Amino acid sequence: MTDEIKNERRLGTVISGSLTQGVQVKLDPAKSVEDIAVGRYVAIRGEKKRFFGMITDISLEAVDPRALVMPPDISDPFIAEVVSGTTTFGKLRVLPMQTISAAAGGGEGPQPAKTVPAHFSQVELASQADVESVFGKEDARRFYIGTPLDMETKICLDMVELVKRSNGVFGKSGTGKTFLTRMLLIGMMQKSKSTSLIFDMHNEYGWEGTSEKEHKVKGLKQLFPGSVAVFSLDESYDKRRKVKSDFTVKIGWDEIEPEDIQMLRYVLNLTEAAVQAVYELAKEFTDEKWLEQTLQAFDSDSSVLVEKLKIHEGTWRNLRRGLRQLTRFKFLVRHAPEDTVKTILEYISSGKSVVLQFGGYDDIAAYVLVANLLTRRIYNQWREKVDRALAEESKQPDQLVITIEEAHRFLNPEIASQTIFGKIAREMRKYRVTILVIDQRPSGIDEEVMSQLGTKIICLLDNEKDVDAVLTGVAGKSELKAVLSKLESKQQALIFGHALPMPVVVKIREYGSAESYKTLGPLHGGTPRVNADKLDDLWT
Repeated sequence: MTDEIKNERRLGTVISGSLTQGVQVKLDPAKSVEDIAVGRYVAIRGEKKRFFGMITDISLEAVDPRALVMPPDISDPFIAEVVSGTTTFGKLRVLPMQTISAAAGGGEGPQPAKTVPAHFSQVELASQADVESVFGKEDARRFYIGTPLDMETKICLDMVELVKRSNGVFGKSGTGKTFLTRMLLIGMMQKSKSTSLIFDMHNEYGWEGTSEKEHKVKGLKQLFPGSVAVFSLDESYDKRRKVKSDFTVKIGWDEIEPEDIQMLRYVLNLTEAAVQAVYELAKEFTDEKWLEQTLQAFDSDSSVLVEKLKIHEGTWRNLRRGLRQLTRFKFLVRHAPEDTVKTILEYISSGKSVVLQFGGYDDIAAYVLVANLLTRRIYNQWREKVDRALAEESKQPDQLVITIEEAHRFLNPEIASQTIFGKIAREMRKYRVTILVIDQRPSGIDEEVMSQLGTKIICLLDNEKDVDAVLTGVAGKSELKAVLSKLESKQQALIFGHALPMPVVVKIREYGSAESYKTLGPLHGGTPRVNADKLDDLWT
């Protein structure tokens, strides 16, 4: 490296600090504090180690406090140059996160920082080689997710490790969570031996999606035509879009269990007494037609039934008002002609991912009902499959990742311990099933579930409770909180957790242009299936 490049990257000198709070760096006089941004990576040349860290704060300091009370006249360039770096100076706070070998090609690779660099160690902007030595290069298991701030170096996630645990994508509305999630799903399909079941509430992941400016972008089915199947709850929606699904989902009334109604308690505005009445009705109508018979009872003289089960009249009215909302869903039939769960498992077992589109059913009640009902049954059968493979010492099934939106509806503190999604999050990879949760209200998710998420990808959040929720239990919380608050509103995210060695702020890679599709299909896919004009402002 030439001296000129070194001087261009040089930032300053370590003057104080600690491992937990970060080290303080005095900025060189030749460097303008306005050129430095929170979230950028730096390398520190210690006496024995080379440290890799992140800028978490920037401040202005003065050697003589009187200069702040009586500011000098800096209209004269000479005086301005004398004052800068002597009387006043910029100061950076850097959080050391990794140590990397000082010798090229030596050492044991990046290690978590357990000490700090010595006084007066030299600090410089991280180079491409520094970033690659910590995060690795794109390969058979690492997927390029984006670039660090003000750098063109690729940041990669280890997708094999990512899918082994449950993960979360968080951010307020309009920050690009859908695009980011689609990118993660593509990475899983490209780099890990896993399949996905995606409950697609807003029809964004199947055949095609849209940006907020209504640009059409390819979905997973267009990018991976042979590896993705689209299931649909709404045939009329498919006809309007002139797209044919692989399977039309019908769910029988006889498949719905009291646990499914309990999940819908808040969505249907049911009282606790009404939920308990559901269980009593299921016992009374011992066959699988309990829900159908209950709905019929609403339309007849039910006084004898209500008196027998000791259900209060107000509770009965509340239950009738709530359950009748389900009759609006045309995908609910007396008896389903085909077993949806069996069909989904057949696709997944053959290595195909399944996107279940809700079409025109954008009602949260439909989403919660279908996602919970299908996931519970799929999980039970998947668990049996894994147990059988272990007993017979045969090959276990591939990892299954279940993606859910509006995750707080399934994982809030009151019901997380009772739902199948809470169970999957707590069991982690025990039965080779994990979840990818997507939400704009992480504070609504149970703390225990949040603590079990292996990797968190966070777009801008402006609610203090949401920020605290995603950073609970994370080392360097206050520093990361400062970084998170400075994210741009679109296409930037803070990523930390199991799938990468240290937290990183990235600009998410492009998605939606013809050029971007060339690297987002199957690794063996060759040319893109459909050409597309370059799209602008996809994240707006």
